[in-house]
Amino acid sequence: MRRRTLVRGRDAITPEFGFQFGPACAKDKIPMIQPNCRARFTAEDFAFVVRVLGRNPSQSISLVDLLTDPEVRDQILDHEALSRAVLENPGNLVISPQFYFYILARLVLRRTRIDDRTMADYLAALLEKFSEVRQWSAPVEAVQTAYLSDLLAALKNASSYQTFLIRTYIGNYSLLLTGIFYENVESRRQRGAPSCSFYEELGRTSFHNAACHDVAKKFQLTDVFEKLAEQFHDCRLALNRLADELFDLGDRRHAQPIISL
Repeated sequence: MRRRTLVRGRDAITPEFGFQFGPACAKDKIPMIQPNCRARFTAEDFAFVVRVLGRNPSQSISLVDLLTDPEVRDQILDHEALSRAVLENPGNLVISPQFYFYILARLVLRRTRIDDRTMADYLAALLEKFSEVRQWSAPVEAVQTAYLSDLLAALKNASSYQTFLIRTYIGNYSLLLTGIFYENVESRRQRGAPSCSFYEELGRTSFHNAACHDVAKKFQLTDVFEKLAEQFHDCRLALNRLADELFDLGDRRHAQPIISL
């Protein structure tokens, strides 16, 4: 299967190799990833769904149902015809990044036997952020560099809120690194760098600690963080499948993350 590039409007956008969290990210008032892609679908996204499923009278759906009934919407979004349309016609799609990544994240998670829409929503939001920006940056202003070793050291003197941001950053980073850039990790491991299992454990621990934080409870992230901690390996495998089969991120073996240990 030929891998795809992200499509927004009628222009193909090749995902970049870095992403950015924290105060430098002007788009978000709250510097964290939240599972809210489904809540941000656009009119063009819904029109795409109606158009694709309307080709077959037996699959025809109502725009009113899509807009007013979240349960019906979620069931419709799992329709095979939608994922097939996204994968087979990347150059002609008029859909938002959040819709694109939700459809793909949901697809690969289900193939990995993770049937959880909130986790698909979180991964989709993470991939959307990953595709938008060009560099890694530290999640808190007190840390001048984005090296993992510096972030881990910063936990000793971090405030409670800064600790939460650092933990979620490390969890997200570890998931993307082992999921999208696993070939890079393996190549570096052969030269003495940490292995995928190291980053998996780091990611699991970070998500587990973040799940216990009051900020996670406030923004209803406790459950998704706990599931990410418990199913980190399977989520990583789902992202491996996504990178290998569904869209092209260039040569990941030689991509050099801006953040490292």
